[in-house]
Amino acid sequence: MNEESAIEAFSALAQPSRMAIFRLLVRAGPDGLQVGEIGRRLAILPSTLSGHLAILKRAGLLKARRHRREIHYSADLQMVNALVGFLLADCCDGRPENCSRILSLLEAG
Repeated sequence: MNEESAIEAFSALAQPSRMAIFRLLVRAGPDGLQVGEIGRRLAILPSTLSGHLAILKRAGLLKARRHRREIHYSADLQMVNALVGFLLADCCDGRPENCSRILSLLEAG
């Protein structure tokens, strides 16, 4: 992960609907959800949802796969891990006691 990729990912998430989509798909896990189900759960119109999904996918935060006539989206968990790793790479400057809360959340998750 480099700074440019991290900025693109954060830019994609800097919008309420896209953040909601991303969080829903992280909760859904590796199987993800069908596009229509995402729209129903979040009450987002199909035309608007399509644009949001495209932005998140272009930023590398989502994966798409076709299953018959349906497209399923899921969070790219490797990208999520890389993004969190990028944020924490220089965490605490050698003072892990400052990061204990973050590290305990990561271990519990």
